[in-house]
Amino acid sequence: MPTHLSNTRKHRGHVSAGHGRVGKHRKHPGGRGLAGGQHHHRTNLDKYHPGYFGKVGMRHFHLLRNHEWKPVLNIDKLVALVPAELREKYLNASSDKAPVIDLLDHGYAKLLGKGRIQIPVIVRARYVSAEAERKIKEAGGVVQLVA
Repeated sequence: MPTHLSNTRKHRGHVSAGHGRVGKHRKHPGGRGLAGGQHHHRTNLDKYHPGYFGKVGMRHFHLLRNHEWKPVLNIDKLVALVPAELREKYLNASSDKAPVIDLLDHGYAKLLGKGRIQIPVIVRARYVSAEAERKIKEAGGVVQLVA
């Protein structure tokens, strides 16, 4: 912005420069930033920012997230893991062979039972829900648990 448009040019010659006569415009009378949040600015933080101070929850000292790694896949998406050229072979022909789907190779650990499956498949997974196991066995498939 050009200098001749700034408000300080318009305040030249006026003693208080628009900051009042009694409560003068001093540097940082309340402190900089969030200073005084537990002291002189407490009412503002309590009213407009509740819960800003303090702790929530329990501490977990040695958190290893990979122990809780368990991505899930539903039965309705199971056939999509079979390659397209093999999928046509298994869907059309009523052969005695079934596709082997290893969920760990595809980045899944648990198979859940949402959806339907028509073709028999051999599923290898770390975890399988009871509903998923029932549906696969009804379709003529097999469930193998792997470590």
